[in-house]
Amino acid sequence: MLEASFLNLSDRSPADSAVSVRPAWEVRENEDATRWFDVRLAFTDGAHVDALAVVTGGDVGVEDVRAQPALSLDDLAVLADWIEDSLAEACCAGAGTAPEGGGGRGRRARPAFPRGTEGRRLVAQEYRAAQQDGADPVLAVMCATGHSRRESLRLIGQARDAGLLTPRRARR
Repeated sequence: MLEASFLNLSDRSPADSAVSVRPAWEVRENEDATRWFDVRLAFTDGAHVDALAVVTGGDVGVEDVRAQPALSLDDLAVLADWIEDSLAEACCAGAGTAPEGGGGRGRRARPAFPRGTEGRRLVAQEYRAAQQDGADPVLAVMCATGHSRRESLRLIGQARDAGLLTPRRARR
């Protein structure tokens, strides 16, 4: 059982902790992305901090923090130092980026995806597979192509026009 009323991060050593970062979700608009991560900082004595961090452009923010025992305001300021490196690694690894100069902002590498008939066939295949699995078909196409939602919807429309997917609604 923890006896302290506050966690006191400033009195602890990073060697006594483990930081895990998992991608939560991502919103893309044109070439910009806003990404959220679940961050867990766990200590050997059972103390832990769970946070929801958001990364947009080169800026990092923390939207939600839960700690057992509670964090003081001073420790909340120190929390960024504890999770900064792990969060940066997760951002770069999850987006397929390599850090560039100027604020540490990386550029997402878009997977190679064929164009034309072959691309429409693959879009239709991803769309149908996601439907069968009960997943979001548009999100599946976004992940497969590396394109934004708007571009993925355009590709899905092209696959429908080519007869590879059923029409969205009956024409009158």
